[in-house]
This record gives sequence, structure tokens and C-alpha cells, in this order.
Amino acid sequence: MYILHIETATKNCSVAVSKYNEVLCCKEFADAGYAHAEMLHVFIEEALQEAQITPNDLSAIAVGSGPGSYTGLRIGVSAAKGLCYALQIPLIAVDTLEILAQQVKNISSGFIIPMIDARRMEVYSAVFDSNKTKIRETQAEILSENSFENIEDKIYCIGDSNQKAKAVLTQDKFVFLDQFVYPSAKDMVALAYLKFENKQWEDVAYYEPFYLKDFIALKSSK
Repeated sequence: MYILHIETATKNCSVAVSKYNEVLCCKEFADAGYAHAEMLHVFIEEALQEAQITPNDLSAIAVGSGPGSYTGLRIGVSAAKGLCYALQIPLIAVDTLEILAQQVKNISSGFIIPMIDARRMEVYSAVFDSNKTKIRETQAEILSENSFENIEDKIYCIGDSNQKAKAVLTQDKFVFLDQFVYPSAKDMVALAYLKFENKQWEDVAYYEPFYLKDFIALKSSK
């Protein structure tokens, strides 16, 4: 049972192939210019070749559902839906912040707050316990010295917002894990496999990613 995993919610264009609950290969590249449109299908082809399978061997497609970049999410979801239509296989959506939280290892207490960078001091975040169970839903918020003040235990922060978060989240309870970490398709595998086993599939015709905020097209000043 093979699943193709696609995660494009951030600057990281990431593709992985799994067999049951095991990662077979992962292709990814984080580009400041969001070159997902150019790279995604190349990565899909390369990942399938490395896994030594064809699209017809796939049992499902898993895609990062957001929040994140509007354009990145559109590209990833469009590719996933197109493949599901063509191959007549299920679509699985996986919370991008939950994918990011999987990168926090070996903690037995405290809380995990994955954050995805938005504009200025704003981030998209959620709160997970040490078992990676979501205990506060995803929201957009502007970071300040009072952020997460209701949490007294250790807070492990992970994502691409840590550099700016450090400037305001200065209490000892905050632990910052690396400067820049992006959600990766390889960290979707266990989550997607569980959803596949439980038949938690999306309606391919109507599925839309979780943008969190409405897309606003800005007119050029020229």
C-alpha cells in the first residue's frame, strides 16, 4: 500500500512516498521565491522513480491542508486532486501545523506550538500537548510579550517564525527548536496512514485547503 505525500503550504516544496507506515523517499527544497509550480511535478516523478513504483501503484494521495501560503496550497491541492481524479484513489488531507509538530521529538511534558510565518509579527499557530494532541485550534495571531500567557509549562516552539518570535517571547518557558524549520512531506506519513486506515478521506470534487484567512489580491501601484 503506497501513498504519495505532498506538502506545499510554506516555502518548502516537499514530496514523499510511503509504503504502509514507512517513508521510502522524500524530495524537497525550500525556495524563497516559491517555485512550487516548477518543482512539484518534477519531485513527484523523481519520488515515484526512486520508490520504484508507478502512479498506478498508489493507494491514495495525501496533501498538507494548511494554513499557509495561498499560492502554495493551491498548487499542492490542485496537483493532489488531479492525481486522485485520474487514478480514482482517495484524497487525504493532513493539518500542516500537525505535520510540523511531528518534528518535536523526545519530550514527556510541556506543550508544542508550531508556527508558520505570516506578515510582520503575525503567525499561524496551534497548541499541542506532549503527545501531539491538538488542544487549541489553529488561529492567526500577532505575537507579543503576552502571547500564550495562560500556559505555565514549557513551550516548545518550532517553525519558520522562531527568529522573530524570540524577539518578543523572552520568558524562560519558551524553548526554540532551530531557527527555520518547515513542514515536510516525510512527517505526514504516520498521520496520513492512520487517516487512510480509518477511511478519513476527502470529497475530491469539493475539497478546498484551509487558508485560514481570505486571499486578498492587491492592485499594483503602477
